[in-house]
Amino acid sequence: MNIRPYEGKDWPRIWEIIGEVFRQGETYAYSPDITEEEAHHAWIEYPAQTFTVEDDQGAILGTYYIKPNQPGLGAHVCNCGYITAPEARGKGLARAMCEHSQDQARKMGFKAMQYNLVVSTNTVAVDLWKKLGFEEIGVLPKAFNHKKLGFVDALILYKLLD
Repeated sequence: MNIRPYEGKDWPRIWEIIGEVFRQGETYAYSPDITEEEAHHAWIEYPAQTFTVEDDQGAILGTYYIKPNQPGLGAHVCNCGYITAPEARGKGLARAMCEHSQDQARKMGFKAMQYNLVVSTNTVAVDLWKKLGFEEIGVLPKAFNHKKLGFVDALILYKLLD
């Protein structure tokens, strides 16, 4: 597995991966009807940096972004988003991306990492983030409109990086 900075040629496959996840409406707050242009802005243009995960043959299996969570005096805390292709789930990619992102965050000068809206029903992700040292610092009651389950709680997770 190789995690490297995003390159423009990666976009068609990344759009395929993230577009499917957004359309499912189960783990990300983006509209299930998000356009490719909107997704490109949100995942590629807006973040400070985006990364691509590929297997040993160069097939793209996942992606993550890193960005300041807030501007100005809150910009020392970063936020990340991670998406793994369906065929690569359960193979350690999310763990590898999270660990890589923490190293990147430190290199970029961030002091902490915050996940703002972790859907409570996404138990695989919640359990992994907690295993990797993130603390649940808040619950947002019925803050996520899950496409299948309706309104469910969302969690705020936080980890100091130093």
